[in-house]
Amino acid sequence: MAESIAIVTGASSGIGKATALRLARDFTGVAIVARAGEPLAAVAEGIRSLGSAPLVLELDLMRLTAGDTIVQRTIERFGRIDAVLNIAGAVPGIDVFQMTDAEWHTGMELKFHGARRLTIAAWPALKASGGAVVFTSGTAAVTPKPAAAAVGAINAGIEALAKAFAERGLEDGIQVNSISPGAIMTGRRLGMLEKAAAAKGLSIEQARSAFLTQAGIARFGEAHDIAEAMAFAVSPAARWMTGTVLRVDGGEVKTV
Repeated sequence: MAESIAIVTGASSGIGKATALRLARDFTGVAIVARAGEPLAAVAEGIRSLGSAPLVLELDLMRLTAGDTIVQRTIERFGRIDAVLNIAGAVPGIDVFQMTDAEWHTGMELKFHGARRLTIAAWPALKASGGAVVFTSGTAAVTPKPAAAAVGAINAGIEALAKAFAERGLEDGIQVNSISPGAIMTGRRLGMLEKAAAAKGLSIEQARSAFLTQAGIARFGEAHDIAEAMAFAVSPAARWMTGTVLRVDGGEVKTV
């Protein structure tokens, strides 16, 4: 296998964790990035069990220098970068009339600007390798609701940002896409269901069923569903796909 190196942010849990473990099967080296040190160490052990030695970077992408540090450490360890998967950044679902400026800033700084800064920092290495970048948005980008205004606004911005990077990537030989996950059953999703159930006097199963009916989908997705899409997006099979929003949402978004 030719040497190939991927960077995965948000790798300590959920989609990021599943993606890091999935890419360890395809790439010779993976740099995993997250703020939570103990869960990240557990992911690293999982990667080692697959026969690979990851680079573990406990960093906060809200730090202005985090992107530069990630790239520097990855180059020092592996000598190259072939893929950057921007997954970090869960934006809180708070009503548009209640969300504070600080909460808006945190959501935007981590998910949008953190990914932007890392991609720019990695660009020269990606240009050298003819690499790929993936941004992570979400269905709220095209179905925004007052109860989750920041989620929709930031995800829409990410999809636009990815297309802008993709346009430059045509000149530099770098493939850039965004993946839009639907309702994925993570710890965060379970917490949202528990909150909804408590507010409406429902059981968890009733809240789950009500959400699926409202969303018009057969089931919640699993983190590995998105990890497979991530792996495809940075694989040779997807090399002619760039500037695309790949929606992996179980049919939730009905618009054309």
